Order: sequence, then structure tokens, then C-alpha cells
Amino acid sequence: MLLLLVAAIFVVLIVFSMPIVFALGVAGTAGLVVGGYDLQVLSSSMVSGSQSWVLLAIPAFVFAGGLMERCGMSHALVEFARALVGWLRGGLGMSVIVVAYFFSDICGSKMAEVSALGSSLMPPLTKAGYKREDSASMIAAGTAMGMLVPPAIFMIVIAQVTNTSAVTLFLAGFIPAFVIMICLMVLIYLRARKYGWPVDARPSFARIARAGREAAVPLVVPVVILGGFFFGVITATEAGAVVAAYAFLAAKFYYRNVSWREMGRIAYESAILTAAVIFLLAVASIFQYLMGMQGVPKLLGETLAPLKGHPWLFLFGTAFITLLFGMVLEGLPAAVVLIPVVFPIAESMGINPIHFNIVQTAAVGIGLFLPPMGVGLLMALKFANVSVGQHFKTYVPYMVALLIGLTLIICVPEISLALPRLAGLIR
Repeated sequence: MLLLLVAAIFVVLIVFSMPIVFALGVAGTAGLVVGGYDLQVLSSSMVSGSQSWVLLAIPAFVFAGGLMERCGMSHALVEFARALVGWLRGGLGMSVIVVAYFFSDICGSKMAEVSALGSSLMPPLTKAGYKREDSASMIAAGTAMGMLVPPAIFMIVIAQVTNTSAVTLFLAGFIPAFVIMICLMVLIYLRARKYGWPVDARPSFARIARAGREAAVPLVVPVVILGGFFFGVITATEAGAVVAAYAFLAAKFYYRNVSWREMGRIAYESAILTAAVIFLLAVASIFQYLMGMQGVPKLLGETLAPLKGHPWLFLFGTAFITLLFGMVLEGLPAAVVLIPVVFPIAESMGINPIHFNIVQTAAVGIGLFLPPMGVGLLMALKFANVSVGQHFKTYVPYMVALLIGLTLIICVPEISLALPRLAGLIR
């Protein structure tokens, strides 16, 4: 009953447009008061919920992503992707997915990625004869896939709340993202043949070499992240510092198109976003305390007991709930409220913690781009200037491709575990 009251308070505050982080805080505090719990829990939970070394990686990655997007690295990656796959039928559409894979690795922010891809790729897609609905679908689906490519803020947060290694989780995301990328590219190829989408450019080694030289600067970042994590040279926090320093040096001494004032504004916006994420983690710990005191984990464990022999059904069920969280409330509330409750159940079923976290990360990424309320999808539709209703029919095949990729990740754990296992991070 107490949790229903807390949930009702939270929903009412959201309806009245209170920011999610403050709505969680108010609802959690009200639950402590109504339940008669010691209010010292409020301060102790907030402090313990926000103290972690790995969280220092968030401002570094957000700052680096904002700086890289501002200095134009996305344009170099777009040209490189077009040179790589543009010779295929529908190659320009496929290049959207390829550049989303690369740019996710340096950006870390889904909204910044949608903005960069929309501004860079929407005009050439329109000029080549792609429908606006298809263009928006490619950008949305590619960015949804990119949630699995580090550095994603969600990965850092989910590693914190489940007490797992952020480095292992980062490394585990590369192959699942690649699997979803292949699903999307096959779909685009089939639609290209059906609708007669053009070949973007003839194959040319000279063009690939020229585009590769221009893209070499941003492509250093995924090499550093993947190589550093695989060989155990750097931690997630150290990777954030290295990438931020690299972005600063590239912006000031190579591109030379970002002023000190703009850099200060990017740093300020990064600090604001980081503060919101940390505060969300802090207030969510109150919810975790209330759910523990009300016996929610035990109740869920008893309810889900019949699934102990079928871990994949459990993963499908939790992924579906996480999809809804991602669509309605964005991804982080799912990470800090839902996942800490179901994670111990997953462990008791023998599900590998890294596999579980990768499935939830993929589900959140897809949820952010599901109609009618996914915030990432709505932003992509703004660039295409189409409504959700106009777009829905065209987007259905792309949603199916994303869900096929998610199904493969759930049913074949080694897709997520092969790279960390090869690096010796898990057994």
C-alpha cells in the first residue's frame, strides 16, 4: 500500500511537469514520512547512493562528446562511412547505421548523437530520394543501437547500481551493437532493392583513403577505449579523462574552431547533466530502501520462481519492462529503480551479470526510440519534420530489426560475453 502511494505521488508530480529527478526525491521522502521510517535514512541513502569512483567518468565523457560534436568530428565520420558502404544499393542509408556505431563510441549522449546525425545526414538522404520517414527511422534505429557502444552514461550508471565492472560492461557492448547493426543494414538493403534507393557512390580506394585520413582523428577514440579496456591498461574513469583531454587537444590544435567561451559552455552543460545523474542515483537509493523494507525483492523472487528453469523468459520479461521505462521515463529511472530489484533475482537464476546488464542496456536504447513517447524518436522526427502518426508505418520494420537483434542478444549469451572472456575479465 505504501509503495502504491509513493508511485501515485510520483505519477502526479510527473503529470504536473516536475522534473523526474525531483519527483523521485519528493515521492521517496513522502514514503519515508508516511511509513514512519527514520529520516536519517534520507541523508545516509543519498550519500551512499552517489559515492563511486566510476561516476567521475560521466562528466569527462559528456564533455568530450559535446566538444567532439561541436568541432565537427561527426562530419568526418559521415564521409568515412559513405566511402565504406556507399557503393552498395542503399549505401547512403547503411552509412547512417555505420556512423551511428562509430559516433556512439565518441559521443556518450544519445541526444547529442541524434542532433549530429540529423544535421549531417538528413539533407543528403533527402537529396538522394529517401523518404523523410525512412531517414528519420534510420537515424532513430541507428542511435538506439548505439546505446550499446561505450561510452554510454547508462552503462556507467547500471554498473554502479549492480556493483559490476564498468570496463567489462563497456567491452561487452561492442559485439551486441555490431549484431544489431547487421540486422539494420540487412533491412536497409532489402528496402533499397524494393524501393529502388540509389547507390551513393562507386567504390573507390582513393575516396576511402581520403575519408579515412579525415576520420583518423575521431577514430582514435574507439581504438583507445577498446584497446585500453581489452589489455587492461585503463579503467573507465581514466578512459574518460584520456578521451576528454584528447577532445580538448583536437579541438584547440587541430580543428581550431571552438572558442574558449564555447568550451566553457560545454563544460557547464556537462556539469549540469552530471549533477542531475548523480542526484538521480542518490534519490533512487531511497526507493531501493523502501522496496527492501516492504519486501518487494522477496515478493518478486516468489513470483518469478517458476522461471528459474527458463532464464531467457526472465530476460525477455525484464527487457520488456525496461523498454517501457525507456519509452516513458527515459532510461536512467529504469537503471536506478527497477534494475536493483530484479538484478539479485537474475543472479540467483545463474544469469551472468554482464549479460543481464547488456540486455537491459539494449532494451533501454530501443525504448528511447519507440513511439509514441520515446524522447529520442521525437527528436529525430523533429529533424525530419514528420509526425509520429505519419512515421509509424514506415518505422515498424526498423523496430522489428531492433527487436530481432535484442532477441539474439538474449538467446545467445556469448554475443555479450565473448570479448570480456577473451580479455580475461570474466571466466
